[in-house]
Amino acid sequence: MHPAPACPISPAMLLNINFLDDATRPPVPELPGLTEEQRAPGHHLRMIHDHLRDNMVTLGKLIERANARQVTAADIAAETNEMAMVANYRRFGNLCGRHCGIVNTHHTIEDHHLFPVLAQQGPAFKAIAERLTAEHVVVHELLERLVNALNALAAEPSETRFHDARELYHALERVLLSHLGWEEEAMGDALGYFEIM
Repeated sequence: MHPAPACPISPAMLLNINFLDDATRPPVPELPGLTEEQRAPGHHLRMIHDHLRDNMVTLGKLIERANARQVTAADIAAETNEMAMVANYRRFGNLCGRHCGIVNTHHTIEDHHLFPVLAQQGPAFKAIAERLTAEHVVVHELLERLVNALNALAAEPSETRFHDARELYHALERVLLSHLGWEEEAMGDALGYFEIM
């Protein structure tokens, strides 16, 4: 497992992640005259994101099972390692922009191909790409903290550890769902319009 990202995330940021509010995100330019063929890559992106959304449901259930003492730390490790979302973030460490040799995972493709190409489409899309990259950093940090909290809960079930895991889960859920939705809106149509994907 890679160490936590070098980008520091303060506890205050984790509890009040208002930078994800749409009012602080760059505006999304209109792309007139989109064809269904041009919209197809955005639909594909949404399908991939739906898988990540499903992973959040699994994590929520895992927290409840850990609190009920129905799983061990080994169970948590095995179940989270099998989740594409967790495994990809850990395996490639790509959410803080580290380069890696394997480029076939979702965020590696975004961070190292889609976002740079999107940024070349003008200042508005450059701002969107930079914002999406910054949001990836927070998603990764929250995910790592949640997995650590789950392990702590499994090792020593207590109300405090359950509260910590649940709090991090809800922060990650809020951030990830907001990020995925905005990413689909901000670049879904652009992927086909600019023939990025």
